[in-house]
Amino acid sequence: MSATERFDQAASTWDLVDRRVVLARGVTEAIAARIPLSKEMCVLDFGCGTGLVTLALGPLVGSITGADTSTGMLATLAEKAKSQGLHVHLKCLDGDGNANLGGPYDLIVSSMTLHHIADVPVLIDLFTRHLKPGGQVALADLDEEDGTFHEDASGVHHHGFSREHIRAWLAEAGFKQIQLETATVTSKESGDYSVFLATARGN
Repeated sequence: MSATERFDQAASTWDLVDRRVVLARGVTEAIAARIPLSKEMCVLDFGCGTGLVTLALGPLVGSITGADTSTGMLATLAEKAKSQGLHVHLKCLDGDGNANLGGPYDLIVSSMTLHHIADVPVLIDLFTRHLKPGGQVALADLDEEDGTFHEDASGVHHHGFSREHIRAWLAEAGFKQIQLETATVTSKESGDYSVFLATARGN
């Protein structure tokens, strides 16, 4: 079973795990504290899943798009958005590194998705091509961990990241004003895992 198929199957019960909801809330609060959000902003949530971050940011910005490879996750997001009376644009990705993400966007956010991406610098470069001039990114993911975060590591390409690597990749892609901080800490039976937030502004 592919990682996308696993996410499709998990979509309907994904939000029932409190830890995931709390983690998304911490990431959203960190983004809102670092980036001045406004109703003039067009935002993309890359790897949106069931939309825990998407729907929290939606009321704070002008328009928001949720992009994911999992049709099951996107369907769950669509149902939640409808029940909350929020309009969310949906984009199903095929995993192609040259995917058209739409836009251009004022802000691209991503939460807990980078570790599922084999070549993160290629993805960051893709983001630069879908940002408006001076647009920003806000990327949250695991700090380096010992491999115990995932019980099933299929589809996982990285056991977290060093912040130095994230900073270097953003700089190489031409981003400025790069800042990294701890967004939140998520706890599992296997331990506590810190989640960073990297923010940066494009050219």
